[in-house]
Amino acid sequence: MLLYISLASDRLEETQEKALKNNLSAIQAQFNHYVEQQNAGLVTLINDCESDNCDNWQLGIEQPIKKNKQLQIPIDFFNTLAKDFKLDFELGMIENATREAVCYFGFEEGAGDAFMIARYLDL
Repeated sequence: MLLYISLASDRLEETQEKALKNNLSAIQAQFNHYVEQQNAGLVTLINDCESDNCDNWQLGIEQPIKKNKQLQIPIDFFNTLAKDFKLDFELGMIENATREAVCYFGFEEGAGDAFMIARYLDL
């Protein structure tokens, strides 16, 4: 299954949007580091933050997952980002080039739990 985890940047309050814009380069650096540390070519970076409107941003990863144990590393990474930068994330599946959201987690939504997310994904 092809999984995606992306920044939930829609419906932000003005102060949250300002903080996100101020921290964007540091957040992007963390994403780049994560992708570099994973198996070569398996994890794809999604990085489209050209718009002035955060609602239109696409920042995240696509990663194939076969077993529930493989969720722990990305969930831990995104939980750390959520805590450090006060962010929320959308997690879902990609099927036939279409994204289907499964759950949200992060600073406001609460930390992601790899075991529960695996159940949502039927892994």
